[in-house]
Amino acid sequence: MKSLKYYVVDVFTSERYRGNQLAVVLTDSDLELPAYEKIASEFGYSETSFIYYSEKDKALKVRSFTPTGFEVNGAGHNLLGAVCLALLINLDIFQAQENERFVIMKDEVIKLSVHHPKNQLPFVGMRQDPATLLTNVDPQILAQALNLKEEDILTGDLVPVVVKTEVTHLMVPLVSTEALNNANPDKSLLISTAEKYGFEGVYCFAITSQHPDYFAQTRFFNPGIGIEEDPATGSAAGPLAGLLFQKNRIKQDSVYQLLQGEKMKRPSVIQFEVKSDSIRISGSSVIVMEGVLFL
Repeated sequence: MKSLKYYVVDVFTSERYRGNQLAVVLTDSDLELPAYEKIASEFGYSETSFIYYSEKDKALKVRSFTPTGFEVNGAGHNLLGAVCLALLINLDIFQAQENERFVIMKDEVIKLSVHHPKNQLPFVGMRQDPATLLTNVDPQILAQALNLKEEDILTGDLVPVVVKTEVTHLMVPLVSTEALNNANPDKSLLISTAEKYGFEGVYCFAITSQHPDYFAQTRFFNPGIGIEEDPATGSAAGPLAGLLFQKNRIKQDSVYQLLQGEKMKRPSVIQFEVKSDSIRISGSSVIVMEGVLFL
């Protein structure tokens, strides 16, 4: 009987029992696809990551799966939590990297910035591609899919639009945090809308002055891959940052923060910054559990 060590970390937070829960399983090589799927289903978190250090690639290798067996790529909480966990348990994942730090997510190289003072939690930044704005989506359709009034959705230059970095998500601007908290998705309608317009998840946001530390509050839904709601979504924060920059709501080379997960009582803080050639999503993670699983 083969056993594997695992940890559970709370991601995009420095406090336990907040943020987004992520199981991280330590392996010594790639597993067979059914093993990834069964283990992710057993944990039941929105995503489970699997990591090992590759001597051949001179990098930490990461793969992530949802409970339904969907493999997730891109720089999101699944990657941030995996990297933070590796640093917290003192894996020497950057031993052969002199100039730029990076990990490999399935087959894709993702560049990182890392700040890890002694006896403190690591703070990791993940690079995403610049955002590309794609198709606008009819607010009337979204009002129905989110069980909101059509006037709850912003109009003007900031409207619902599909945005792509590594991952393609729909950004939905709402008029207030009250409207944000009132959103109650119709799963089947969201799934059919996603298929029609070619996006994965739905990132609802409300620009707010209620919390001076946060530029906006957000909620994320992706029922198509088994995520009813996610308390922290780095892969969606990047497209939102790109949208806000292109619509002149934020400045380049300035750091902002999002607050996500309040509705779920799992508050998460996602830091973002738009650079000339990329978007950086940053945060911390903290260990809450460890154990052994058997194959």
